Amino acid sequence: MDGLTHRLATEEDLPSLHALMTRAVEQLQQGFLTPAQIEASHQVMGIDTQLLKDQTYFVIEREGRVVGCGGWSWRATLFGGDQSIVAREPQPLDPRADPAKIRAMYVDPDHARRGIGRLIIDLCESAARAAGFGKVELMATLTGATLYRACGYSEIEPVDAATRGGVTVPLIRMGKAL
Repeated sequence: MDGLTHRLATEEDLPSLHALMTRAVEQLQQGFLTPAQIEASHQVMGIDTQLLKDQTYFVIEREGRVVGCGGWSWRATLFGGDQSIVAREPQPLDPRADPAKIRAMYVDPDHARRGIGRLIIDLCESAARAAGFGKVELMATLTGATLYRACGYSEIEPVDAATRGGVTVPLIRMGKAL
């Protein structure tokens, strides 16, 4: 993880974040999803700009280049971006009873499997813990599930996300006590 820096994302980062997410979805899911499912993934994945407004979304950089991103939320929405067909649930969570949500984690395919995902998880878990949350949950892609298991997450339930056009995208709802 040498040379990595992190900071909170700003609206000026959005073009770089969208480009990174597109590359990650289209390249890292190969071998896990069919080409039709990869294309349909754009309907259920992406960045939720509410995370930027809430200042809970991190950018990971190496030598000034965005190589990863991800965040957490104290709101009820579990997954999906601004453009996705997933229903939004902006109401606040109760840290004493509800799990914080780890959201929209992406790593540049050229920098995958170099500790960036684990760094994002650590940043998000630390921030959620500092906000009073005792547990977290996330919606994992099949690609990301291995990382999350290695970070102590366990499966809650498999989910088939429906998309326009009838293609379903398999996901896994996972959780962890902090």
